[in-house]
This record gives sequence, C-alpha cells and structure tokens, in this order.
Amino acid sequence: MIYENSVALETALKGILEPAPHGRAVVKEPAAFRGPLTDSLVETAVFSERPEVRGWARFFLKQAAEALGVRLASIHTLYAAVGRGECGPFTVPAMNIRGLTYDTARAFYRAARRTDCGAYIFEIARTEMNYTSQRPHEYVAVLLGAALREGFRGPLFVQGDHFQASAKGYFADPEKELAGLRALIEEALAAGFYNIDIDSSTLVVLDRPTLSAQQQDNAAVCAELTHFIREKEPGGVRVSIGGEIGEVGGHNSTVEEFEAFMEDYLPLLGGAEPIKKISVQTGTSHGGVVLPDGSIARVKLDFDVLKAISSVARERYGMGGTVQHGASTLPDDLFHKFPENGAVEVHLATGFQNLVYDHPSLPADFKARVYAHLDRTFASERKAGETDEQFHYKTRKKGFGGPLKREWWGLSATIREELGAALEEKFAFLIGQLGVAGSRETVERFVAPPPLIPDLEAEIAAASAVVVEKAEANPRAD
Repeated sequence: MIYENSVALETALKGILEPAPHGRAVVKEPAAFRGPLTDSLVETAVFSERPEVRGWARFFLKQAAEALGVRLASIHTLYAAVGRGECGPFTVPAMNIRGLTYDTARAFYRAARRTDCGAYIFEIARTEMNYTSQRPHEYVAVLLGAALREGFRGPLFVQGDHFQASAKGYFADPEKELAGLRALIEEALAAGFYNIDIDSSTLVVLDRPTLSAQQQDNAAVCAELTHFIREKEPGGVRVSIGGEIGEVGGHNSTVEEFEAFMEDYLPLLGGAEPIKKISVQTGTSHGGVVLPDGSIARVKLDFDVLKAISSVARERYGMGGTVQHGASTLPDDLFHKFPENGAVEVHLATGFQNLVYDHPSLPADFKARVYAHLDRTFASERKAGETDEQFHYKTRKKGFGGPLKREWWGLSATIREELGAALEEKFAFLIGQLGVAGSRETVERFVAPPPLIPDLEAEIAAASAVVVEKAEANPRAD
C-alpha cells in the first residue's frame, strides 16, 4: 500500500508515532512497526509518485528508528579497537543489496537476531546506485524500515562502496573528477552513510619505475578525499574510511605496495584521522569468472596476502586490517579462513543475487522477462562469442532497477517469503563462518552512535532530486 499524501501518512501514524520536526519523536505503539504499517511506509518511501510524500515517509521511518533504538553508525571505533588488539578476530560482512532490498535486509536482521550479530555493514557502490535505481536516502530508509519490521535494535552501519575515481576522467581533468566524487560523498553523508570506501586504486600506474611512483596518484586522491570527508562528517561522527591499493581482478597485492601507499598517504593528511582498513587484491574478481555454460570458475585465493598485509596494517599503522572484495561466489568451505587470516571486512554481493535468480520459487516467466529486458537494453555489452548464459549472468545485476524495479517488489508474498527464508539461512551461515555471531556485545562496547535527528526538508529535497551520473569507465562492485 502506498500512502497518497502527507495527511494519509499522518493519519496512519496517529496514536502510534508523535513526530517532532526538530527533535526526538515518541513511539506510543512500538509493536505497530513490526507489522504492515512499516511495509506501507517503506513502499511509499520508494514508490510514491510524489517526491514530497517519499520524503515524508523517509522522515517518519528515521524518526521511528531513532525512538526505537536503531541508529545509523560508523564502524570506525570498532576497527580501531581491532587494530589495538582489544577485540577480534572476526571479519565483518559488508553486503551489497541490489534488489528486493527490503525483503533481503529483513532476512539478514532475522539471522542477526538469531545469532546475536551486531557487526555487519549494508553497502552500495556508486555504479549500483545507478543500475539498481537506489540513491542513498532511499537505501537508508529501506534498511531502517527492515530493522524496524524485524524488531532489530542497535547500530546500523551503511557504507558507500567503491566511491571510485575514473582513471580516464582523472588524468584528463582531475578537478572535474574529484568534484563528482565530492558531490557523491556529500549526498551519502547527508543520508547517513557513515562508512565510505574510497577507491582510487584505479589510478595506480604499474608501469612506473618505483612502487611509490605507482601509488602516487592513488595516495594523493585518497588523502584529498579523506580530508573532505573529515571536513563534512556530522558532529559526533567519525566516519569510517577505507582505501584500496589493488585493482580487483588484477595482480595480487604485496606488503611493499601497501607500505609505499601508506608512506605517500599519511604525510598528505596534515593530522587528519587516517583510514582504518585497506582493500587488497588476492586473486578474486567481481562476480566471479563465468564459464560458457554459466557456471563460475573456481578461484585460487591467496590468503597469505590478507594475513601479511593485515599484520603490518595493525602493528605499524593501528588499522583494523585488510578488506576482501569479490568473495560472495567463493565456495562455502573458504569463508572461515577470512577471520583466520586477518581480514577485517569482506564484501559480498553476487552470491545473494545468484540465490534469488536461481531459486526455484522465482517464476520462470518472470525470469524470462528480466532476461528479455537485458537482451534489449544491454545488447551493446555482449561480447563476440559470448553465450547467452555468460551474457545473462554478467548483466542480470542490472535487471533489478529501471522499469523492472516495481515488478520485483510486486512478486507475491509467498515467493518473497520463500526467497527471504533462503537468504536468512545464507546470512546465518556467513555470520557463523566469519566469526561475528555473538558480536553484539562487542559492538555495544566500542560503538556509540549519535542521536539520529532527521531533517524533513532534506528528505524531501533528496526525494525530489534527479541525479544522473555518467557511467564510470571501470564499473565495479562485488
């Protein structure tokens, strides 16, 4: 159900939520947010044709979340504690949710409550925002709604993944490229993305003579954007920032490359708080390598890279450790190795997407419509000799957005419940393997989220904004 106007929204919340335009709302009936009311608020926040109504719905979801103990937070202090040796080992799952976002997040929160998990991240990459039609304010509202619906309480960590510089754009016009990233960062911070991964590893030039020269532009841009984030971060928030030294899918990272990056990066900060994690390449690729029959090639992942660089990151720089990208399609028997080898965070995306697309409950005719849409819309992306299976696997991440977004949302309750149950079990498995089961107490000890005071005018303005970004030269997400 979509509420038609703000009066309808206020009527639906009468006696349940007493909003406060510039302060803390009061929830009189907490149980109401664990039912269809939240479903309708989230649906309105996403699909209302009137921007001001979308803004009102997002505002009310944030007010309810604040009153009921769900607060947007930075994971910075937790990673700093890992760097000091005060907690861990564990690997935080950072999950990119491309479609069925509300149902998928609800499934995670059910698993989190079952396992007492508090260390987790929901994230979305710059490219994903575009092809899944999910801007930051909407994404945050849906995640908050999912937490309310499942009765989850505690910090909600939302991250901007792969806020990436285009090498072509940067080397042609550095200021123009950086201006686009600054605008994206401001939009994300305003929405509540208090965790941001700067990806300027695209600017590494491997044919330069020294490691320092190779990492020079990467370090400079990472430092520039670290400064910018520190200037713009809200009061009471120390945003968690990550850097990256190796292009996922390229050659494996080394300790020497990491040290060269840090030795260039740190002097440029001028005393600003530095990154607390570093993304490296260990042999994976985003989405996996697709074979002609549509299956995924087995990857040989070098865990020694994670272990060696994490050790130096913690002992020399006080960081939480390394970050692994492109991991969600790995065999299940490898996930326990991430905490064993010092990875502080692992990015997971395609595996959840695959579970949804390949689940027997997803109607065959619906899947065929999605693939037909991909054939029409993204025909220019098909490579010579590529099979249908390879093309559809490569592009189906783009089948969640645009004209199909509403159709995914409109799948029957039975189908969505069956998909949600499968996702819940997958999340519970990963929580156990990554060592974050029982992490709620540790998170509460080291993370103190600030009060969430939503701004109605800002929510309406964000809902009204039309954001059109040029496709990046190196689109990436796990």
